[in-house]
Amino acid sequence: MLKNITLGQYFPGDSVVHRLDPRTKIWMTIGLILAVFCVSSFTGYAIVLAYIVLAASITGIGMRFLVRGVKPILAIVIITFALNTFFTSTGNTLWQWNFIRVTDVGLKNAAFMAIRLMLLVLGTQILTLTTSPIALTDGLERMMRPLAKIHFPAHELAMLMSIALRFVPTLLEEADKTMRAQMARGADFESGNLMRRARAMVPLMVPLFVSAFRRADELALAMEARCYRGGTGRTRMKVLKYARIDLMAFLTLAALIVCVVLVRGLI
Repeated sequence: MLKNITLGQYFPGDSVVHRLDPRTKIWMTIGLILAVFCVSSFTGYAIVLAYIVLAASITGIGMRFLVRGVKPILAIVIITFALNTFFTSTGNTLWQWNFIRVTDVGLKNAAFMAIRLMLLVLGTQILTLTTSPIALTDGLERMMRPLAKIHFPAHELAMLMSIALRFVPTLLEEADKTMRAQMARGADFESGNLMRRARAMVPLMVPLFVSAFRRADELALAMEARCYRGGTGRTRMKVLKYARIDLMAFLTLAALIVCVVLVRGLI
């Protein structure tokens, strides 16, 4: 399960998506999320999925790796599907037992919500997989720079988000090592019911939290030793500039939104 979590991982590459300005990729991710929420038919979802497949093929990552990131949220998808299926009262009744009803509208809403969750995970993974933590920090800071006029801590917030994403794969690797060490000593994380598996994870949490606090303390000491004082007067090795490929990327996003709106209006 831990190997299937792809959030925070970065895959270096030289594809067109990798070379995009980080601000462009952030805006495209926001636009993709808005497009997913604007969809009102399975045809619209098919268009969004085709867009994600095209982006994944261009990056060289592939859909197979993106699908791995959906596996950790399958439980949430199943629960969402069940709640929308059994507790929707509108529509024609297909099956009923006591207060539990299954209607055609409930099945449609359940399928919509499940597909929406999976598309959101598939689409947002491309941002972190093709953008390094440093570039992501610079992009977020530049986007929030106008808020500095009202004394909004743009640099600190961007740095906080970047560090959080950066330490996700590190903590997952630490959790995997700890789990393997405990399994070698007789711990069982795979057998039994759900409650038993949850109780078996408790001994894993303690060393994981200790490791997380230790890494945070080491990071704070390293930043202090290098005289880090925030974003004031800070220079950058790479200055962010929009290029022609960024304009082309925005045009593809605009085409996606137009297609989704047209499909929404026709159906």
